[in-house]
Amino acid sequence: MKLKFFPAGSRTSLKMTELNSHPLITGTLLLTLAGLLSRLIGFFYRIFLSQTIGAEGMGIYQLTIPIHILTISLTASAIQTAISRFVAQAAISPGSSEQVSGSRRTLCNEKCYLTAGLILSLTLSFACTAFLYRFSDLIAVRFLEEPRCAPLLQILSFTIPFGAIHSCINGYFYGLKKTFVPASSQLLEQIARVASVWLFFEISMEKHNAISLNLVIWGMVIGEIAATLFSISFLRRKKNQGSRLFAMKQIFVLSLPLSANRVLVNILQSMEAVMIPGQLRQYGYTASESLSVYGILTGMALPMVLFPSVLTNSVSVMLLPAIAEAQKKKEHRYILTMIKKTCFYSLLLGFGCTLMFLLFGQWMGHFLFGNELAGTFIITLGWICPFLYLSTTLHSILNGLGKTTTTFFLNVLGLGIRIGFVLFVIPFAGMKGYLWGLLLSQAVMAAGALFMLMRKHLHFGKSN
Repeated sequence: MKLKFFPAGSRTSLKMTELNSHPLITGTLLLTLAGLLSRLIGFFYRIFLSQTIGAEGMGIYQLTIPIHILTISLTASAIQTAISRFVAQAAISPGSSEQVSGSRRTLCNEKCYLTAGLILSLTLSFACTAFLYRFSDLIAVRFLEEPRCAPLLQILSFTIPFGAIHSCINGYFYGLKKTFVPASSQLLEQIARVASVWLFFEISMEKHNAISLNLVIWGMVIGEIAATLFSISFLRRKKNQGSRLFAMKQIFVLSLPLSANRVLVNILQSMEAVMIPGQLRQYGYTASESLSVYGILTGMALPMVLFPSVLTNSVSVMLLPAIAEAQKKKEHRYILTMIKKTCFYSLLLGFGCTLMFLLFGQWMGHFLFGNELAGTFIITLGWICPFLYLSTTLHSILNGLGKTTTTFFLNVLGLGIRIGFVLFVIPFAGMKGYLWGLLLSQAVMAAGALFMLMRKHLHFGKSN
């Protein structure tokens, strides 16, 4: 498949090709390869967990995931995005990131932005670790409504500082369009996690001890430590040029609204996750059955449907710095072409995956997980693929353009639709009601992102 991300006849097509196309394509392929291997390992890991801790255990484990994602949103993900954006701009034009004080100019280089981001991220992560460890019981009982999550949250808190360091370094290398370290660290993290959990379980079985869910979370801690140490080893000594205080201010200004958006979105996602088992009980399930059904959906069916999204996720990571660079150079035709190509390939992948899940979904649930309900969920979830993959890439373009408020609004709108279905449809239709809401929300988010992008850049494309 030949990818060509610039318009024929453009006066700057050769220039943009040299600067963007090769790093974008090679970076995407490298991230995709690492992502595929990581997802493949994770896929068999899910099968192993489903057979070891059961559907109810998967449900309890999955209840902690929204908390984990929330801590990442609060301490690292927005800062990673800001680092990636400023490093990309500093790499091509250091003078664009400068502090003017009287007659003196202080330029901020790439390493300066990394250092500033690390300071901000680690400060937040240590505070978050202390809070989560101290109030794990309260969060488990009052918010998650599952006391068995408390020890899991305490262990989970230890992943936060390592995850912050890992994310910042990844943002640095993404901004430089050097994806080897982020891709390799992602794969290493998954290998270390799975290997350690498997070893813990083998030791428990050999000693005839009960298999504990704590071991699964300790695997996450070990995976983050391994990825962090690996990423640090690739940093080269380079003098910080510029004011770290000024760089921190730039990162803070960009990341604050983005972080606030993501934190709010993840709080809503956590509320959604917590409400699903409760609403299933209103539908008629027992407490144990509701956790089992929730575990089948989030621990078996959803990871299966999300498996192909490794490609769109890789494209999204590389799109953000490329779009930020194109915006700085006012390459509106280039941005328009990227939008069109993104739509075409995302929809092509999405409809292909929908067909695959419709044909083989039931077989996947039965053969891979030994669960007929998982197969039913996979078939229904298959319909969201075109909208999910398109939404992921288009939101990355919006973030690259600095339109974080737009992505926030679309995410909240989508979550509002899903929460509405959780509250008012699940009690009458069961889990199918939630799946209908998920499909509608993804369609609305994809359509909204496409409309916002085309409304602005279609005019530029015609005028140029």
